[in-house]
Amino acid sequence: MARPHETLGFTSLLELVGDLAILAGAGFKRILRFHLEPAETVNQIYLMGVKSLTIAILTALFSGMVLALQFGTSMGRFGASSYVGQVVAVSLMRELGPVLTALLVGGRIGAGMTAELGSMKVTEQIDAIRVLGADPYTRLLVPRLLASTILMPILAGLADLVGIFGGMIVSTLQFGITPLYYYQSVVEIATLGDFLSGIGKSAVFGFFIALIACRQGFATGGGTEGVGQATTQTVVIASVNTLIADLILTKLFMVM
Repeated sequence: MARPHETLGFTSLLELVGDLAILAGAGFKRILRFHLEPAETVNQIYLMGVKSLTIAILTALFSGMVLALQFGTSMGRFGASSYVGQVVAVSLMRELGPVLTALLVGGRIGAGMTAELGSMKVTEQIDAIRVLGADPYTRLLVPRLLASTILMPILAGLADLVGIFGGMIVSTLQFGITPLYYYQSVVEIATLGDFLSGIGKSAVFGFFIALIACRQGFATGGGTEGVGQATTQTVVIASVNTLIADLILTKLFMVM
């Protein structure tokens, strides 16, 4: 597996794509053969989720409030501020909920994975796992892929609810919209398809965040300095990947 470089040129980008494809294949192969670590997967979900709740809730709350303030003010010029709840709900469920969660929470999760696996790599703990006859991919890769793929939709769904609630607070205090009317307007416009499209995106985001983080961790070299570089690159690559994947998935969901 190629070692991560400080800057990503064309050759390094091809190496990255190749490494990700190999890791994805290795992960799917073990998942389909039920070479799983259920206890470690649950532990990873717990560790990632508990430490990510605060940032997920705060991000969603203030995003919903800002959306309501911006759209409510703009729509008020046309006498349509009463529809702010509908705009906030659809925007959060389809785009901002899953994307912001992936960018902020995913960045934290990915950096943590890379730092942990990178430290294990430079201290030869991963090699020790192989020497003992265990499979590092089954022990380290698969639980993180599953945990991130499961956790991200849960956090995105929570972000949707908290963001819509934040929009209601601003709508009530700033524009005089009653909570009941706000709720009714959200229920009237929001569909199950809106919610599921965001949840589906989040699962894909979570899978690729873990995949990129594990690749960077497994390919780390150069001691503690290498761990730092790999961790920084994980956040950058995962963020760019999230935005690109969001564009592709949005187009696919529009066609479906």
